[in-house]
Amino acid sequence: MVFGKSIAITGAAGGIGRAIAEKCIAEGAKVAISDINEELVLQTAKEIGAVSFVCNVVDEASVKAFISGAEEANGPVDMFVSNAGVGFPDEPGGHAAGGSNESLELSWQINVMSSVYAGRSLIPTWIEKNEGRFVIVASAAGLLAQVGTASYTTTKHAAVGYAEYMAIMHKDDGIKVHCICPQYVQTNMTKNMKVITEGPDKHILPSDVADALFDAIEKDEFLVLPHPVIRDYFQGKAANYDRYISGMAKRKSMLDTAHILKMETNNGTV
Repeated sequence: MVFGKSIAITGAAGGIGRAIAEKCIAEGAKVAISDINEELVLQTAKEIGAVSFVCNVVDEASVKAFISGAEEANGPVDMFVSNAGVGFPDEPGGHAAGGSNESLELSWQINVMSSVYAGRSLIPTWIEKNEGRFVIVASAAGLLAQVGTASYTTTKHAAVGYAEYMAIMHKDDGIKVHCICPQYVQTNMTKNMKVITEGPDKHILPSDVADALFDAIEKDEFLVLPHPVIRDYFQGKAANYDRYISGMAKRKSMLDTAHILKMETNNGTV
């Protein structure tokens, strides 16, 4: 599937990016990983057998340099995994437009524009070759709203939209596109959450996401859903948007109540 291929992955010092890198290496690929954390990405590369680069994905020149370095080390990139991502919670008690400009702008740059920058470097060559594979690690929040973070919900929806647009535009150019939309994964981004161990919404491991990607590659599927239940939720949303919004609003109210009770408990008033 990827044996002998040259693969480049952003945000791969840990979590989902690292898991995908490890899976690719186990399948015989040559892998270049990048991250903004130089010390951690170097350590990860040594541990898994990849080549490492420092890349700040908000900077197009940095993304381009990573791709050039990966190609110098492993040959022309056959598959690019745009995994770097960021999320910021809303201000406590805030409203839908209450997030800071900085959080929204940085989320846009990392969650969306980093994929645009990579595509700009790779797609023209892939069109000439009539071959290439682009993977965007989005989120279930790109299909359904993530209560409590406007910046994450909005930019992950945009990430899904860009992946879809790329797939449509270049289907006849031999370019394959996959969009990964996991729900809860045990990574640094969810380390402060209570781990769900049972049921369809449970926290899964980064390796489960990597396995789901490879299954989608084998089946030539665009949408990668490590939590299969997300397909049911997404279909329910499309079938009755008003019911979906009402249900999510109810969930928001429940979360607000739980947060107030927690605060009161911590303050000794309950």
